[in-house]
Amino acid sequence: MTVRTPITDGWTLRLDTARYTPEQAPPALYSDAVPAQVPGCVHTDLLAAGLIPDPHLGLNEQAVAWIGHADWTYATALPARDHTFERADLVFDGLDTVAEVTLAGRLLGTTRNMHRGYRFDATELLGAGADLTVRLTSAYTEAEAVRAGLGERPNSYPEPSNYIRKMASSFGWDWGPTLVTAGIWRQARIEQWSTARLARVRPRTTTDITGGTGTVELHLDIERTVTGAGRELTATATVDGHTATVTVAPGEDTAVLVLRVPDPALWWPRGYGDQPLYDLHLTLAADDAPLDTWHRRIGFRTVELDTSADEHGTGFTLVVNGVRIFTRGVNWIPDDTLITRVTPERYRERLQQAADANVDLVRVWGGGIYESEAFYDVCDELGLLVWQDFLFACAAYPEEQPLRGEVEAEARENVARLMPHPSLVLWNGNNENLWGFAEWGWEQELAGDSWGEGYYLGLLPRVVAQTDPTRPYWAGSPWSGSWDHTPNHPDHGTVHSWEVWNRRDYTDYLATVPRFVAEFGWQAPPAHATLLRALPGEVLAADSPGMLHHQKAEDGNGKLDRGLAHHFEAPADFDEWHYLTQVVQARAIATGVEHWRSHWPVCAGTILWQLNDCWPVTSWAAIDGDGRLKPLHHELRRLYADRLLTFQQRDGRLVVAAINQSATPWTGTVTVQRHSTDGTTLAAAELAFTAAPRTVTLLDVPAAVADAADTAKELWTADADTLRAWHFATTDAQFAYPDAEFDAVVTPHGPGATITVTARTLLRDLLLQADRLHPDARTDRGLTTLLPGESTVFQVDNWTGADPGADLTTALRCVNSPRTKRHR
Repeated sequence: MTVRTPITDGWTLRLDTARYTPEQAPPALYSDAVPAQVPGCVHTDLLAAGLIPDPHLGLNEQAVAWIGHADWTYATALPARDHTFERADLVFDGLDTVAEVTLAGRLLGTTRNMHRGYRFDATELLGAGADLTVRLTSAYTEAEAVRAGLGERPNSYPEPSNYIRKMASSFGWDWGPTLVTAGIWRQARIEQWSTARLARVRPRTTTDITGGTGTVELHLDIERTVTGAGRELTATATVDGHTATVTVAPGEDTAVLVLRVPDPALWWPRGYGDQPLYDLHLTLAADDAPLDTWHRRIGFRTVELDTSADEHGTGFTLVVNGVRIFTRGVNWIPDDTLITRVTPERYRERLQQAADANVDLVRVWGGGIYESEAFYDVCDELGLLVWQDFLFACAAYPEEQPLRGEVEAEARENVARLMPHPSLVLWNGNNENLWGFAEWGWEQELAGDSWGEGYYLGLLPRVVAQTDPTRPYWAGSPWSGSWDHTPNHPDHGTVHSWEVWNRRDYTDYLATVPRFVAEFGWQAPPAHATLLRALPGEVLAADSPGMLHHQKAEDGNGKLDRGLAHHFEAPADFDEWHYLTQVVQARAIATGVEHWRSHWPVCAGTILWQLNDCWPVTSWAAIDGDGRLKPLHHELRRLYADRLLTFQQRDGRLVVAAINQSATPWTGTVTVQRHSTDGTTLAAAELAFTAAPRTVTLLDVPAAVADAADTAKELWTADADTLRAWHFATTDAQFAYPDAEFDAVVTPHGPGATITVTARTLLRDLLLQADRLHPDARTDRGLTTLLPGESTVFQVDNWTGADPGADLTTALRCVNSPRTKRHR
């Protein structure tokens, strides 16, 4: 039986000064090695040794930039092999990135791709105490050499990330620092085996939902030793008590084994059903003696991508188990710039936060990585659909060698690795590169040079079709489906909506009804406590040195300020700026999602940019770099709920949209009211409605309720069941808000407390910033608007009200707080 032994002990890390001697390196590194952790990276090892400052704090990113330009060597001593096995392989699941692997003084091989694994035959070299070294050349050195050979290609960022198969965002992005890593970033191990082993297993799982049968077609690739070449083998698979066996004739190195499972329970996206998972076990044997085993969890479901033409253009709708889905998605970036620090527990926490916000799809963005098994395992369990990008983003990628061969090997390996997961429903060729070629001037700049089209429209769809034909492939995002239309055409395929954030007011989301919005977003800073930790000792201001360093977007603060100016007067101080930018972020996303959801099924999905952050930064994320929830996260929970009530405009008239994405009819009465600012009801109507499952019902607001005498002093509510929609017909700067007055009562309970707020006046977008009470405090609610006499309750964890330093008046703020509106 194959024995796998992780190589985790005795590793050291040494700075290699043969090519480059960085002046900024600590003197200790010139002569001494430091302990190293595998899996890990140079940055985390130097941090653990106390030799560099935390690059996520203050301006420290600049102080550690030298690390990415240096060469490094990892070393350890290996135990002797067990001679009862015929073969001993040295296996690396991930090397970052350009490596020479040497064992006992002999070169085993070289690598140049972070996104694939490597296996070396070490049988003759694995003696007691054999020295293993992994010499890592700077990614800059490799990328610049490839660029020199192949010529310049356009890139949205001034780094050579498109010339090397490495996580592009480690070279920096408009939300992330430039921390160019090196290391043994996934497991290293010794595998000892005899006769034969399972080299690759590809389970193609299909389901006949009409006939009630699930089929698992296992495609096996087998590697044999010299003595095993002439032996007959058997492969036996079991799932849910059903077993199948195939005989592999001597000399054969492939086989197909088919299992059929009658009436399997279907795997569904969250909100549509349960997520049953089945254990699939496979054993390779010779003469009834097991040689190797393989195990994964699988699910039975069908997935289609409907891109058929209709009177609105070309659709883009995911269909799971025959049910058409309005996708409620978020974009995922690496959860830490130093990705080896992302543990299975952290994946689970972050993805549970997505599920808590009623998200049903996570897009793994193309400038990051193919995530670890732990990520996809959690998605399987939570019912989070996964849209997986191939790793190309915002740049023209050469198609010549040495890159082309690496791209194909990487794609084949990762498609095979991830295909057992039922959560994975779509392969996407790239992020924004087709768009860049067509509309960013790349075509003229390239002048005929290769740029990636052959990958996205040729190689990658072929790899998916050959390896995993059970899933759809889409050439890119955005992509209209063909060159007949511009890639970012709202009537065809997928759209990235960035003109609104970059140049317009968020109300411009209302101008179009795209078929599928794969990216859109609005920035806001992280939580106050996150800023205090990340910028120690700094007097916080929107333009303070640390705040500007932790704002990576081009003119990011200018866009934040212009977004505020459409609705508010200039903030008086940092606290007001911080609060109002959070408000505008949540409102911007609400404006887009409510509008697009109300146009289902023409629009079939939204994927927010973005769920998470990789460090403390002002960004588009709903969860900041310390894992704290922004108000946007709480708003997303409302926006992505199965049932949503919203005011919309249709052909110049005010309507209420009752959006029902649940599986049951929604029947009830909407109470629509027009109020004065003091809470007086000026007009009201009762509107009976029924919204069938997965539909939207529009209800006209009667003119007597819709028509206001003075929009600066009147507002609208719509209530049905426990849901409420609000409508203000003018900007905050023009609205005649009363000075906010309310009562707040703190009631401790165990390790937390409740804060009950009762409004004595209208309270617009009341927010409890729990981290201002205590850095560890959390609350269950975001922005909340109340009419006079109404109350809301904030549940607070990790704060009991007993902290004498906590200031509730600072933690509670609304748009019409006297200190917020005093200068208007």
